[in-house]
Amino acid sequence: MTNRRLAILGAGNMGRALIGGLLRSGTRPEHISVGEPIAAAREALARDLGITASADNAAAVSGAAVVVLAVKPQDAAAVLTALAGEWGAHGPLLISVAAGLRVASLQAWCGPGVAVVRAIPNRPALVGAAATGLFAPPQVAAPQRASAEQLLRCVGEVVWVATEEALDVVTALSGSGPAYFFLLAQLMAEAAQQLGLEGPVARRLAAATLHGAGLLAHGGEADLTQLRTEVTSRGGTTEAALRVLEEAGLRASVARALEAAVLRGRELAASHPT
Repeated sequence: MTNRRLAILGAGNMGRALIGGLLRSGTRPEHISVGEPIAAAREALARDLGITASADNAAAVSGAAVVVLAVKPQDAAAVLTALAGEWGAHGPLLISVAAGLRVASLQAWCGPGVAVVRAIPNRPALVGAAATGLFAPPQVAAPQRASAEQLLRCVGEVVWVATEEALDVVTALSGSGPAYFFLLAQLMAEAAQQLGLEGPVARRLAAATLHGAGLLAHGGEADLTQLRTEVTSRGGTTEAALRVLEEAGLRASVARALEAAVLRGRELAASHPT
């Protein structure tokens, strides 16, 4: 993405994360245009990242080969329909990071000539450690798919899924997933505090353990079962703790939690008709 002009619509957390990742990967600031209606957000973007944003989305997308839709889902229809006549003879590649919006809806709002790719990054994009699921319908050309992958790799790891429905599972797993790990670390810290550790010490150890375990799990082709086994000595403290979690139904609870997230994601998608 270093020599192609691209536009980002929306300078919220995800828009800023993508801009920061692009700059770190070598994209020049003058190759990035941003559409953002909120003056305070435009000022923060200029102050923090040296990027000049415009309140005029049409000006932001003019001449862009790639457009990233990073607005709130409820604002997407109005933003895209207002731009339907601005794309020119050869429309751009639209990469949507707006949660829950189906390709069919995005295409209908954009009008003809715009190729659409959906991306589901997660909040660790803010620190360059995102896990992103990508989906593109068959009519999206290989070079456009490569552009989408290159852009999202600026903020972390990227995987492609074969169907749009699979993105609902991606949302439940990695999109919402950081909250599950944060909750576990929070509960571990609270339990340790009840057992006698000072609160700040317990929270620091829980957060550091979450960070270190993530690094181990992400290394190479790590086998999660093997990693767990290597930490679990027969008859030891870890085995005793894991036995309690299994007896409490942790496995079934996690399965129900992801299923609930998938179903809710599909309900939200259905609330955004074309």
